[in-house]
Amino acid sequence: MSKSGRIAVLLGAIAALGALVPLRGSGQAAVSGNAAGQGSERPDLEYREGGIIRGPTSARTLAVVFTGHGYAEGGETILNELGKHKGKGSFFFTGDFLTNTSFQPLIRRIVKEGHYLGPHSDKHVLYCPWEGPKKTLVTHAEFQADLQSNLDKIERFSIARPQIRYFLPPYEYYNQEIVDWSKAMGLTVVNFTPGTRANADYTGEAEKNFVSSRTIFDSIVARENKDTNGLNGFILLLHIGSGPGRTDKFPARFSELLDYLAGKGYEFVRVDELLEPK
Repeated sequence: MSKSGRIAVLLGAIAALGALVPLRGSGQAAVSGNAAGQGSERPDLEYREGGIIRGPTSARTLAVVFTGHGYAEGGETILNELGKHKGKGSFFFTGDFLTNTSFQPLIRRIVKEGHYLGPHSDKHVLYCPWEGPKKTLVTHAEFQADLQSNLDKIERFSIARPQIRYFLPPYEYYNQEIVDWSKAMGLTVVNFTPGTRANADYTGEAEKNFVSSRTIFDSIVARENKDTNGLNGFILLLHIGSGPGRTDKFPARFSELLDYLAGKGYEFVRVDELLEPK
C-alpha cells in the first residue's frame, strides 16, 4: 500500500473511533453525561429534585419518619406505639434538638430501641427561597459546616458515622445542588412521599394553614385506598412535637393509625431498611 493509502486508512479509523467516543465537551458528550446521571437513579425508587421520595412498592412496607427541632412532646407516645406494633421509626433531628438536655433521654431511648437516627441540619437552615426559582441560599462551605456539626452531635449518641447514610433536609425543602453536596458528604437525601396531609401535623389552630388531626388521618386512609400500590414504599412524615400552638396533637391518633395500617398488612421499617431491603 502506498504512503497516501496508509494515511487514508488511518484517518478513516480515527473518524470511526470518534463516532464511538465523543470528544470531551462536545454536545454528544453532554447528552451521555446526562443519561449517565439519570441511570444512577434506581428504577424501583421515586425521586424529586434528586432526593428519594418513595421506596420500592413491591413489598408491604413503609417508613414512618419524624423530624424534630424545638419540640418533642409526642416522643414517648410515638415510641410506645411503635413498640406495641413491633415497628421501627426513623428520626431526623437538628443539632439544636440533639443538644437540648430535656430531649436527650428520649434520644437515648430511640437509639437503644433500634430506630434510625439521622440529620436534619444543625440550625434548621432554609436552603432555598419559598417563592420563585430554587436558588441555593447558603454557600457550599456554610452547608458543609452546618451539616457536619449535626453529624458530629449524632455520633455522640454512639452512632458510627457509616451508619448515618440518609439526610432529611430542614423544612423538607431542597434542590439538586443540595442533593449533590449531600452526596459528596456520603449522604442520600430523602423526603416524604406526597399525597397526604401528614406533614402538616405541626400547624397550630391559629394559623391559616392549620390542618386538623382528623383531616390528616383521613388523608392517609384515602391515599391508601386510592393508590394502586397502597402505601407500599411510602415515606410518611410526621413531627415529634408541634409546640404549644397546637392542642390537636396527632400523636393522640398515632395508635389508631398504626392499628389501621397493621390491619392492612403493613410492616413499619426504618428508612434504611425500606430503601436497602435485605
